[in-house]
Amino acid sequence: MFNDISSPLALLASRRSGKPRDMVAPGPDDAQLRAMLEIAIRTPDHGKLAPWRLVTVATDHREALSTLLQDAYREEKRGAGRLELEAMDQFARQAPALVVVLSKPAHASHIPIWEQELSAGAVCMNLLHAAHASGFVASWLTGWAAYSTQVRDAFGGHDERIAGFIFIGSPSRALEERPRPAYEAAVSAWKGIPA
Repeated sequence: MFNDISSPLALLASRRSGKPRDMVAPGPDDAQLRAMLEIAIRTPDHGKLAPWRLVTVATDHREALSTLLQDAYREEKRGAGRLELEAMDQFARQAPALVVVLSKPAHASHIPIWEQELSAGAVCMNLLHAAHASGFVASWLTGWAAYSTQVRDAFGGHDERIAGFIFIGSPSRALEERPRPAYEAAVSAWKGIPA
């Protein structure tokens, strides 16, 4: 159906996530990353609230991120073993580029919080598409770190939540297509209100 890769639909149909641990250099340079971030924030946003923030984590700050993750993990998981802490270190150091997307709802607004949170998710998805369109591979991860209060506090305030860690780089090998839901299982036609 999408044979011409130069078409926008073919580009969207070809996007897939890569594993951050398999991402290698080159990653986006500063200008490329800025262009991707500018696309990411062009997202549906009921009320024009911009209920999200994006924080870049430079390569030279990955050591500090590793320390933060390991310390926070030890604090929450008192019996943490070596392999668990190594996983925290690996998480912090994978992929050439990292963007932390925070959901920052405007609680005083009449716009429902749920809609504001959906907008933060749309920022993440736009960033994935922008990375793909720029010739990179990206992945949107959450995991334990996204729900840690200590990690969240290092990036934002008590009224914010980490929507995701977006890792961006070049694939070290060809990406495999993963199983997708069948169209018929995911899409249905509304039949109206039952009589």
